[in-house]
Amino acid sequence: MQNRHVLITGGSSGIGLALARQSAAAGARVSLVARDPAKLAAAVASITSATPVFIAPADVSVESEITAAIRAAEAVHGPVDILITSAGVARPGYFSDLPAAVFERTMAVNFFGTLHAIKAVTPAMVARRRGSIAIISSGAGLVGLFGYTAYAPSKFALRGLAESLRAELKPAGVAVTIVYPPDTDTPQLVEENLTKPAETRALTAGAGLWTADAVARVTLKGIRNGSFSVTPGLPLTALSWFHSLCAPLLRRHFDRIAARAKP
Repeated sequence: MQNRHVLITGGSSGIGLALARQSAAAGARVSLVARDPAKLAAAVASITSATPVFIAPADVSVESEITAAIRAAEAVHGPVDILITSAGVARPGYFSDLPAAVFERTMAVNFFGTLHAIKAVTPAMVARRRGSIAIISSGAGLVGLFGYTAYAPSKFALRGLAESLRAELKPAGVAVTIVYPPDTDTPQLVEENLTKPAETRALTAGAGLWTADAVARVTLKGIRNGSFSVTPGLPLTALSWFHSLCAPLLRRHFDRIAARAKP
């Protein structure tokens, strides 16, 4: 990653910030995009980098904003070599309690926010015949879980996007990686836990709690190795390999856990 331009959406906290720190430590020229200017400034203060970190506030769900932010980053650090889309939102809850606006906002940020960023960098990568795109999905992008009726579909959509993009971009020398983190100790998880049903807590406990630094290390290793799918931890790796074969058993198992956890 030495002297590569790494642009990270959602880079002001959590996994995105951990990725920024480790990319900078590896010698990359780092750009961060997130909504909150204050959090971006605090993120920069926590990063040790030989090259000044570029920051741009933008809402990734608004195409004009994320595109403008990426163009500004390129004016400073040159074309994006590695795009990592880590911006995301999650609002767990019972389906009947979640308003339609939550579903719309979740898809706007998690799916379209990723799509807009990829659209902004892909033409130049294809023209140069090199580049890497890493999409941060979730373990909930591998299997739908109780309480994630708004979140899981947005992460499943990223899986379909990544699989289709991989096939299209490979001949042009552009690599695509998709990452399925388990529950990770981040500010977003703290916010999720405010509305997470007991059944959801019980279901997600099996994959353990990872640190953002650990997820970032596995992610960057996957990008360097050109891996398509990155699944931190044995439970998610097994799920990614065998989900279709064991789906009926998994559904019965998950239903039993949810029934026992119901308040």
